[in-house]
Amino acid sequence: MASSHGSSSVPRPGGRGRDGIYHKERDRSPSCRRPLRLLPDVCPKEPTGEGRGLCDGPSVVAEHDRWTVYSSKVNLPAALNDPRLAKRESDFFTKSWGLDFAETEVMPSFYLPNITREHFGPYLQETAQREKIHERCKTICPNKDDVDAASSITTNHEKSRAELEQVPKIFMKPDFALEDPAIFGAVLPWSHFTSAGGKSSRDVASSKLLQEKLSHYLDVVEVSIARQISLRSEAFFHAMSSQHELQDQLQETQRAVAILRGRTAAMDRIMCQGPLEALRTALTRNNCVKLHNKLKLMAAVHQTQPTVQLLLSTSEFVGALELIATTKEVLQQELQGIHSFRHLGSQLCELEKLIDKMMVEDFSMYARSDLSRSLRDEPQVLEKDRLGSLVFGLLRQRKLDFLDIYSDEMILAAKVIVAQCVAESVFHIEEIDTEVVTKLAEQMRLMTFPQWFELLKNVFDSFLLFLQRIKATLSVMRNVVQEVLDSNQKNRLLEEASSSASAQECPQGASLLQGEAELAYLTHEGLFISDALNEAQQQQAAAPQDQSSGTGSRIQQGRAEAAEATESFVCREQSLMSGENVMPTELEMNRVINNIQELLHTASDISHDRCVKLLTARAKDGSLERLSSAEFVCLSQAVDGFVRDTEELCGRRSVSLRGTLQSQANRFVHRFHEERKTKLSLLLDNERWKQAEVPAEFQDLVNSIADGRITLPDRKTPGPNDRKPTDFLLVNGQKYAVVGTVLLLIRIFLEYCQCVNDIPSITTDMLTRLSDLLKHFNSRSCQLVLGAGALQVVGLKTITTKNLALASRCLQLVVLYIPIIRTHFQTKLQPKQFSVLRHFDHITKDYNDHISEISAKLVAIMDSLFEKVLSKYEVKAPMPSACFRNVCKQMAKMHEAINELLPEDQTQMLFLRINASFKMHLKKQLSRLGVVNDGGCCCRLVVVDVAFYTENVQALKSLERLDLNMAEIWEQKR
Repeated sequence: MASSHGSSSVPRPGGRGRDGIYHKERDRSPSCRRPLRLLPDVCPKEPTGEGRGLCDGPSVVAEHDRWTVYSSKVNLPAALNDPRLAKRESDFFTKSWGLDFAETEVMPSFYLPNITREHFGPYLQETAQREKIHERCKTICPNKDDVDAASSITTNHEKSRAELEQVPKIFMKPDFALEDPAIFGAVLPWSHFTSAGGKSSRDVASSKLLQEKLSHYLDVVEVSIARQISLRSEAFFHAMSSQHELQDQLQETQRAVAILRGRTAAMDRIMCQGPLEALRTALTRNNCVKLHNKLKLMAAVHQTQPTVQLLLSTSEFVGALELIATTKEVLQQELQGIHSFRHLGSQLCELEKLIDKMMVEDFSMYARSDLSRSLRDEPQVLEKDRLGSLVFGLLRQRKLDFLDIYSDEMILAAKVIVAQCVAESVFHIEEIDTEVVTKLAEQMRLMTFPQWFELLKNVFDSFLLFLQRIKATLSVMRNVVQEVLDSNQKNRLLEEASSSASAQECPQGASLLQGEAELAYLTHEGLFISDALNEAQQQQAAAPQDQSSGTGSRIQQGRAEAAEATESFVCREQSLMSGENVMPTELEMNRVINNIQELLHTASDISHDRCVKLLTARAKDGSLERLSSAEFVCLSQAVDGFVRDTEELCGRRSVSLRGTLQSQANRFVHRFHEERKTKLSLLLDNERWKQAEVPAEFQDLVNSIADGRITLPDRKTPGPNDRKPTDFLLVNGQKYAVVGTVLLLIRIFLEYCQCVNDIPSITTDMLTRLSDLLKHFNSRSCQLVLGAGALQVVGLKTITTKNLALASRCLQLVVLYIPIIRTHFQTKLQPKQFSVLRHFDHITKDYNDHISEISAKLVAIMDSLFEKVLSKYEVKAPMPSACFRNVCKQMAKMHEAINELLPEDQTQMLFLRINASFKMHLKKQLSRLGVVNDGGCCCRLVVVDVAFYTENVQALKSLERLDLNMAEIWEQKR
């Protein structure tokens, strides 16, 4: 069967006849046919034992376990009956090697030509005509074999289906099992079997019939299975032929591998063993060089302690710390495990702790000597290089609390500054016996204000120099920290750049190391393969010197620093940057910079606190409250100047000294206000409410206010050329008749404004006190004039209309200046404090109400006179009547009293109101007398009196054009 499949039905080139048609090759003779080779049994229990079925293992150089066909994991039934694929030809390979084996694309061979359709052109031209004839014949007369095969397949398929339908469906169920009693009863019914009494012939016949039926069912199924197997026999034999070819190819591959192994072994013997021996020799030499370098490194480390002692003797703390750090790094990385150096690490740690203590003590001594020396000595920063070296060393050791040491020294130095200033001032004052009065506070209270003020200014100047020195010192510290921070940032950027570059070069290095793996494995002896690969990588880095020689050079550099003790701080810093992990982190550096700035603020606060104690010691007995306004202004200006200077110098707004000055200013304002309020009360109580002369200095004061200068002018010494006093005060072209109290009141509120100019911090308090003063003047003047209090206080006989008009004019003058005062205070207030300006609005309203009440009082005086005189009026001759003569006389007196005091418009307005009152009373009297405007005798007499009244009133000054409208005295006819 295999031989029949061995012949191929494909036409071959050698079988073409003379007509060009390709004929099927005839079977060759048995002598030329390849001998059949049976497949070995796939069962591992029955080996054939043939040597040719074996092959060498897949080793490159040496032989390993031998492989036989029994190592195969594929059997033919599994290859034939795999239901997953319809293409059975690929099942044999995909069973073990995966579904992608047959589908993998094979790269075209470079040794085979690329065959295109043009290569088959001649053949297609020769066979084209025959192919057309053949296709036409096939359509006309189909192949008998194909028809018979198709009909036989259809007939067999229908026959097998009919036979299978004879088998009961119960045998076809997937859950068919004779263990089930129901299924067993259906297949073998119990009715065919009798009880245990024996078997009858009928029962025997039934049993035979059942057995034959079941045998028939079995035959039908077996025939159907055999038919299915016969249908697939072609695929089975095709797989068998493929198996034969595969065995042939495996044998050829085995022979090729054996040849390759032989050649590889010869290559290893001839070309590799000699060069490898040379590599081993070179490796031995490198190890000797490394050993020599290691011994030199040990000799350099052995000299570490003497070198550190030499550096410490010259206060080169940074160089000593660098040498210790470098030595510790060498001990940990390159000399680890050396028995002779087992105690050197702990000794270096103890030496490093000792250096820490020495640096802290040295820094404390430096701070004490720097802050205790004379403030006027130069330079501002003492031993700048020494300070930078100390700060750098403390930073390197993470001793970040050195600023606390400097802060403590600042507090002590501030106390000493105050004590020295007081002692120097007391030394020049003979009145103070320092042996009797020992306390500084008592000595300051015994000084006069000019002496104490001079002391205060000396303290201020000393503290300014003190803060300038501290700022310069802290600036050096900040520069050192900033340089370290910048250096750390540069190193971090360089590390990031180098890491990114190494990441890009990593694939190339990996490919190189991959090629070096086998060589390192063969040449390296006594170490791990990873160590060998690391050495190969280091050799490819092309470093000029290895790590041990570089470290030895660093130690030699540290020893050279001991010989050159005068090396600059910047060089030491650059050399220390090689150990980045020693320095504080960037966050810690930024925190130190912030602490340095806060230390400058602390120095400012300390200076202010000492000055506060100086002020409170002086103010303990109330001497500051008893200062004059000029003296307190000088004190306030000095304190404000010192506070501004410290703010510009330190950038910190300290509130302690301002708060102390504010509390003293509040006491000063209270005393200032009480003095002026008391003075104003005394002036009002002694005021006789007569027009006073206006001295020239008050006129100049008013003129300066009009020019926008809200300040007190300097007092002028009286001279022969001084101007004489005037009767009126000229303000913006208007005359104001005033009393002497109002003139002094103007000067008083200018004193308030002057204090606000000199001490802006008391603006709000001073505004409240000035409001209280203006309210007091208004209320007290009302009590004295309108309330007739001046009759008892001063002893006036009566309150005349002239007193009333003069009081009204004085109030108008104050009202004129209230907006000016308000604007001045508004310029000194913050926008959020503008709400306190409402006090001026209330005061203005009160003053205007007071002025209106005075005007109403003047009208009321005339109103009562009219009521009294006109109640006796009779219409009879002679004319003008005595009543109207009396009224005109009183009107003339009223005009005479107020004409010079009140302006023309106010006089006219007042007389219009008085005329309206006169007309009202006259109308009432005429109505009572029954006189009407009928042209009769009585009417004519009244007209004569009214004309007399009108003529007299209009004859008064500034009332010529006054419209009296006397026709209103007559009742209108209804």
